[in-house]
Amino acid sequence: MRTRHPISTALRYPLWVAQLFTGAKSFMDNPVIGSRRLNRWGLHRGRVKLATAMALWRRRRLARRYAAFVPAQWREGFDRDGFVAIPDFLPPDDFARLRSAVLDHRAPAREMRQGDAITRRMAINPEMLAAVPELRAFYSRQDVRGLLRYVSSFAVEPLHYIQTILTHCDDDPAQKGSSDPQRMLHADAFQPSMKAWFFLNDVEADQAPFTYVPGSHRLTPERLEWEYRRSITPPEQLDRMSARGSQRVAAEDLAALGLPAPRALAVQANTLVVADTFGFHARGASARPAARVELWSYSRRNPFLPWLGGDPLSLPGVAERRIDWLWSLRDRFKRQIGQPWQPVGDKLPLEGAAAPWDGKPD
Repeated sequence: MRTRHPISTALRYPLWVAQLFTGAKSFMDNPVIGSRRLNRWGLHRGRVKLATAMALWRRRRLARRYAAFVPAQWREGFDRDGFVAIPDFLPPDDFARLRSAVLDHRAPAREMRQGDAITRRMAINPEMLAAVPELRAFYSRQDVRGLLRYVSSFAVEPLHYIQTILTHCDDDPAQKGSSDPQRMLHADAFQPSMKAWFFLNDVEADQAPFTYVPGSHRLTPERLEWEYRRSITPPEQLDRMSARGSQRVAAEDLAALGLPAPRALAVQANTLVVADTFGFHARGASARPAARVELWSYSRRNPFLPWLGGDPLSLPGVAERRIDWLWSLRDRFKRQIGQPWQPVGDKLPLEGAAAPWDGKPD
């Protein structure tokens, strides 16, 4: 554990305390959140319980707001499993136009390598929306808007990207998948949050599929006890990602939590998957070089806010620019806060992908 200067600690202490009332999650970076004494007294357990209760309360209100656009079976499937997978989401002709427009569009890209996998992202920003109007039409659909907001528990605009996952990008077999933190089952944070994938190509069960433990989004007594035990474990005894608040769980521990085995979602193109990433999920293994292309959305807000909206960053003209602003901010302060997303120039979504994809829709 790194030591802190007493004066620096005193100056930072009010900020660390204030972060208790936000989505801050790192046991390692915030000694108040990571205090074993406070967590033995119930600090982390209380934050988890309150964040979950607030999300459920907001979702009940959003269910009424979007009842006309989000079918009951979607909400019921999500409430049961923690995710919902909707095949054949768009009419075939609409999907073909959207996929062709996205795959043929070259735009500034960022990449992050984890193990032998590369994640490539392109911001769906004003320039992208102008060049690919099919994207604006997709994200303007009331059923898309309603479902993403219901799962996130907030009536705010998520961040939207074109995302490509490229596997087997390391020639050293000993390194394949060895250090990819996405391969281990994990929860993103202590709070409910939303991620969505609209798949532009088929994903087989052995091609790095999205994998989820059904029902793991529910805060059962077993899960709450597990969260408590993790919170009183010294951070140096946890893996780095868990110590920073994204808890990893071993597959063999799921039964003790009353949970089933993980389910790998082999899906066809034109499938929309929306999930609560408080539930345990992972990127599945890839038996061969593969490329996954999707419209990827993400939303995680302060879990303790009682209101549904009220986010100035969701205003039209602002929301579409947030990703570029975030990347620029991290570029500027990368020494202080890190910047894993490296610019790689203008690319097509499938540029560099191995067979069977050649960069063009079927």
